[in-house]
Amino acid sequence: MTTRLLEYHFDELTLGQSELSPRRTITETDVVHWSMFTGDWFPMHSDAVHAAESMFGQRIAAGLMILAISGGLVVPASTRSIIANYGNERVRYPAPTFIGDTIQVKVSIIKLEPRDATSGLMDMEWDVLNQNGTIVCNAVFRVLLAIKGAAK
Repeated sequence: MTTRLLEYHFDELTLGQSELSPRRTITETDVVHWSMFTGDWFPMHSDAVHAAESMFGQRIAAGLMILAISGGLVVPASTRSIIANYGNERVRYPAPTFIGDTIQVKVSIIKLEPRDATSGLMDMEWDVLNQNGTIVCNAVFRVLLAIKGAAK
């Protein structure tokens, strides 16, 4: 089994390192569950007639939902190197995500900053791509990672 980028410790990573996540298709159920759990019933997501009359011609998935699903594609549940999500530096949605689109995330390390003897900060750029290679979300995240073998 291949080791995923966020399973490595801070001192095992290099600037410019990148990977592609697994893919996932955005479904009607995803959109309905998102709206139900968050209360986000914005008409572009939940009203087919309203959305058909919009510039997109159909319903679109909520940007924050795409960002959240991307996190699930990028961060392996088995990782032991991540100490904490340190924050989002930037999030953009340059193109819509439609129901039925299949997304995949290209993750690239853009900054590595040692913090102390046990940890370091890593900035990652995420390009969320649809099945046509169009970027539907671009974000920069900062995570706090453990140094391999450092005392906890």
